[in-house]
Amino acid sequence: MIYILIILGLIGLDQISKFLAIKYLVNIESIPIIENIFHLTYVENRGAAFGMFQNNQIIFVVVALFACVFGLYYLYKNRVNLLGKSAIILIISGAIGNLIDRLRLGFVVDYFDFRIIWDYVFNIADVFVVIGTILLCIYIIFFENDK
Repeated sequence: MIYILIILGLIGLDQISKFLAIKYLVNIESIPIIENIFHLTYVENRGAAFGMFQNNQIIFVVVALFACVFGLYYLYKNRVNLLGKSAIILIISGAIGNLIDRLRLGFVVDYFDFRIIWDYVFNIADVFVVIGTILLCIYIIFFENDK
């Protein structure tokens, strides 16, 4: 049950940030936080990470649902250490956060724009998925066989 509450809290954080992005950034080209380094820029992403595979919503919905169901099953049926649990919780939270956007809006709301690093705009759910995936890889490589 605690996993579900954490996931719901993270999804809430993601959805609140996207609500604020829609409310304050839609009609503004970009808000520089640190000029030419970090901006808040509203983007409607109809693709996957970094805007790849545009307009394939059904595939993204199926993959997100599969990841969530499998992740929850894995959490409840296996002994997983804190690192593994954290990874799975982050991935599920990010997948559901972006899934909500896809189902509700037909696109994912992105707004973090680190111009000094790359040309892609992303959101908190994307951060959850990326960090969760990195942690999951570390868990699999170093701890999966310790069960």
